[in-house]
Order: sequence, then C-alpha cells, then structure tokens
Amino acid sequence: MNVSNNARRKTSVARIENAYLELLQENKREEITVREIAKRAGINRSTFYANYTDISELEEKIKERLLSEFRAIYKEEVRKRSGSNDFLKLFYHIKDNQMLYRAYFRLGSGFSAEDIRYDPVQAEKYFKNKYIDYHIEFFYNGLNAVIKKWLEKGCAETPEEIEFIIKSEYAGRK
Repeated sequence: MNVSNNARRKTSVARIENAYLELLQENKREEITVREIAKRAGINRSTFYANYTDISELEEKIKERLLSEFRAIYKEEVRKRSGSNDFLKLFYHIKDNQMLYRAYFRLGSGFSAEDIRYDPVQAEKYFKNKYIDYHIEFFYNGLNAVIKKWLEKGCAETPEEIEFIIKSEYAGRK
C-alpha cells in the first residue's frame, strides 16, 4: 500500500470533517455546500468527492466516528450489556469534544438505548418496572436535553456538576 497516499488521504479526510464541523457551528446544515467545505478545508472539490459521495455520507461518517469514540468509553459496559451510571466519562468526553457533539445534535442525533444502557436495577428500585418504557423515554430525552443545554452554554459547568444534575433527578424516590 502506498503509505504517502494513505497519509494524504487521512489528512484530507480530517480537513474535510473539521471544515464541515466548523461550518455547522455557523450555518444550518441545509445551507452548507461541498464548495464551502472544500474552500474551508483548503482542498479541491474533487478531493471531497474522492472521499465522500455527498454531504450526507460525510455526516454519517462523522456520526459513526463519534459513536465509535463513545462506545470505546463504555466498552466494558457494552461488553457486559449493563449500565454503569458513570456519566462522568461521557461528560468529560463531551467537554473535550464540544464541536463534535454540537454537530452530532445539530444533525438530528441524540443518545438512545442503543448508546447508553438504561439501568434495569434503578428501574426496578425506583419504578418497580411499571411503565418502564415511559421512564426510559423520559430519561433519554432528559439526558439529551441537558447535554444540549450544556453545549449551548459552552460547557460552563463542570462534568461533575452536570452529573449531579442528571443523578439528582433520580434522588429521593421512594
């Protein structure tokens, strides 16, 4: 394999992704064009098309990358098919990768049961598993809303403070 071409391709992909993420912070996704991405990345449009068929494919690759990084954070939980309730790992990752997560949410994504396992022990303890599908829906929508708000505020609070906010929603239940 041609190592210099491989390195050049990786560099081009990184520049394209970063340019798109930057543009997404400033514009609605429907307003962003390949021409703008190429200009921001300092590449030709043909380089974009050599790596992606269109902007939708670029968006999917960015989402896949984020989810891959996210799953690496929780690889032990995923392997055990359990929930750890350790949100600090996630919140530190979000704080360190704010632009990527802002883009993730702007692309209409959010965390779900496929990404973060809802803790069945808590479900039994707090709710006796009654109406659990509603509790799960409430949990994921609440988690996503808190993360979006935190990102809007530039992650001004510490990850520990955000974890406290999430966990305090479950405190004091009988």
